[in-house]
Amino acid sequence: MEIQKLKGQSAIITGADSGIGKGVALALAKAGAKVSVNFVHNHEHADELVTEIKKHGGEAIAIKADVSREHDVLAMFAQHLSVYGSLDIMVNNAGLQKDAKLVDMTLDQWQTVIDVNLTGQFLCSREAAKIFIQQGVRQGVSAAAGKIICMSSVHEIIPWAGHVNYAASKGGIEMLMKSLAQELAPFKIRVNGIGPGAIQTPINKEAWETSEALNKLLTLIPYKRIGQPVDVGNLAAWLVSDEADYITGTTIFIDGGMTLYPGFSDNG
Repeated sequence: MEIQKLKGQSAIITGADSGIGKGVALALAKAGAKVSVNFVHNHEHADELVTEIKKHGGEAIAIKADVSREHDVLAMFAQHLSVYGSLDIMVNNAGLQKDAKLVDMTLDQWQTVIDVNLTGQFLCSREAAKIFIQQGVRQGVSAAAGKIICMSSVHEIIPWAGHVNYAASKGGIEMLMKSLAQELAPFKIRVNGIGPGAIQTPINKEAWETSEALNKLLTLIPYKRIGQPVDVGNLAAWLVSDEADYITGTTIFIDGGMTLYPGFSDNG
């Protein structure tokens, strides 16, 4: 019999209509959490995910919100609370890429990525923290008053030419997460990061859609397979459970060894 480690809890997952966010939403719902599936454009995919979660006995709703807009974020939290009455888990997953060489990158390309990837995490973490502090620890539900996951990337530590806006946003997430963890720990709020490597999602389709592209990608992955959204989802479900209650302020990389600098595996 499977134990639902997150039973009685609820979660908001941003950018949950596809890719890693969808994998996290499915894993948290499977673990017993009631889930708010955030999306910004694709209502159909969000509704399909809600239907899938409910089909397997879970609870979920879809909420449209652009996490880079404060008004949207406030409305998203209000809608979640109106349905579920409380909040236990915040997964800051929404993110995007607008790639260009530095000399060709426009201010709009830079700002859009920073606004969604970094400012969006700030806004959602701030609102979640307010709720967690007000609620306090809910005895019998969770050992912590709240849990925040900041979805990052291996590129918070690996430089990425041609993607300076994305890499800068992920580097910023690392210190945002650590600073939040330091500030919120006295309130029994845990904050951690997850740093995925190459995960098979629509955002990086060009890197795996052909055998040639996939083989090239696998030269960067010592474990010799591309990750799947379920890999990240399973980690997230564990990280917000009481089994991980003494973990805060750290990024867990889930990358098949990409951060092991495989170029040096043959002595450089």
